[in-house]
Parts: sequence; structure tokens; C-alpha cells
Amino acid sequence: MIQSRKELKAYLKADQEMYGKPYHLFIKWITRSDDYYVRAFMVTLRHYEYYLNKKRTIFDIIPYLFYWWNCRRLKLKSELYIFPNVVGPGFFPVHPGFVRIDEWIRIGKNCTVLPMVLIGKKHPGDCKIVIGDDCYIGTGASILGPVTIGNNVTIAAGAVVNKDVPDNVVVAGVPAKIVKTKQT
Repeated sequence: MIQSRKELKAYLKADQEMYGKPYHLFIKWITRSDDYYVRAFMVTLRHYEYYLNKKRTIFDIIPYLFYWWNCRRLKLKSELYIFPNVVGPGFFPVHPGFVRIDEWIRIGKNCTVLPMVLIGKKHPGDCKIVIGDDCYIGTGASILGPVTIGNNVTIAAGAVVNKDVPDNVVVAGVPAKIVKTKQT
């Protein structure tokens, strides 16, 4: 959770490092690049998390409302429906496209998610999905909880994960099975 300016800068820096090149949002906005809305949404989400979590004063109401409104607006533009305080630093949604990450999901640091990823429940009721650090989730993957996914896991495109996944593996298929173990 981002509660100080120092943490906000650290999260923004980690997000920037995942993109691999400078933001240049103004140039991306002029050219209407695909990743403009993704990057703008992530920057706005981080600022919204900061103002949501910190102890607000009367002077913080206007920035809080601005980032709340802008975050909602950019959700619709980028189709990234990510609740605040659920993704760790260095989260990297590669392209705009439907991704929904609800408040009962936790994603670790330096994770990459491609479009059309479904993260949901197998059955109605309480559910918790935890995704570890340094994970890669391919296009069209479905993660049905309750489930825990370890660190350094690659989930192949179209895979359906409905059981816990250990660290350092590649999973694929319907239902997902371990197809390869990564060397650490």
C-alpha cells in the first residue's frame, strides 16, 4: 500500500522499469499510441492509491477527487478494471484490453499481464487469489480461485488455472498442468 510520497515514487519507478523506456506520455497522447492509455492509467492508479491510503487533509480533497475521476475515466478507455491496492510495484499490463482485477486478488511485484485475462471465482462466496512475484500471464488465460500461484511462474495463453501452482514453473492447458520447470 502506498502511504507516502517516497513509496509513490518507488512504485512509479518500478512500473517505469517494467516498460523499459521513458514514458513520454505527451508524445504518446499526440500519436494516440495503444500504450498511452495503459501507461496513463497505471500512473493515475498509483496516485489514486496514494491519496486513498494517506491521512487526508482538507488540501488533499481536490487531488483525491481528480485522481478518482481520472482513474475511472481511464478504466473505460483502456479496459483495465483494476481495483486500488491489489497490484504490487512493477505491474505491467502490456496492451489495452479487458483485464479485471478485483479487490480480493493480490498480485506481487514485477508481474506482466496480457489482455483478455480472466481472474475470477469457481463458485460464489469468499475467494482469495494470490499471485506471486515475477509472474507472466498470457493472453486469454483464466485463473479461477481460490488459488495461490507461486513466484516466477509463466501461465501460457489460454490456460485455465484452477489449482495451486508452485514456484518456478510454466503451466499450460485446460486444466493447467506443469509443462516445464524453470532453472533458478
